[in-house]
Amino acid sequence: MKVNEIIPLDGEGGLPIPFFDMTVAAGDPSYVSQAFQNTININEELIRNKKSTFCVRVNGQSMIDAGIDDGDLLIVDRELEPENNNVVLAVINGDYTVKRLYKSGKELFLQPANKDYNPIKITPFMDFRLWGVVTGVIKKLI
Repeated sequence: MKVNEIIPLDGEGGLPIPFFDMTVAAGDPSYVSQAFQNTININEELIRNKKSTFCVRVNGQSMIDAGIDDGDLLIVDRELEPENNNVVLAVINGDYTVKRLYKSGKELFLQPANKDYNPIKITPFMDFRLWGVVTGVIKKLI
């Protein structure tokens, strides 16, 4: 993946959009007895740390088995401490990539979520930096 857009998430209020406070069945359809329309603030739902969070657009297919597709927007938080198995935004020798962070003893790998791609072993000879932890994915379906 290469970052072709970095989108800052700023603004206090965000965009209030209609919200129907109910659950929707993803299996068999179920009867809904009532629904209450409120509004929901997407920024409040998706962002933990406002000052350290931004979005990037994905370019590539290396994370498709993690539900991250070409063109998706990733929500990235720079304040969170990366943990084993987190999806992270990293920079290797000046190139941005999104992968799952994997620690094995003293070794560090960036693991793709697509069998057609190989893991990247981080070595002392690389200019390697973690830019943040991916906390969410925004997709367009149409």
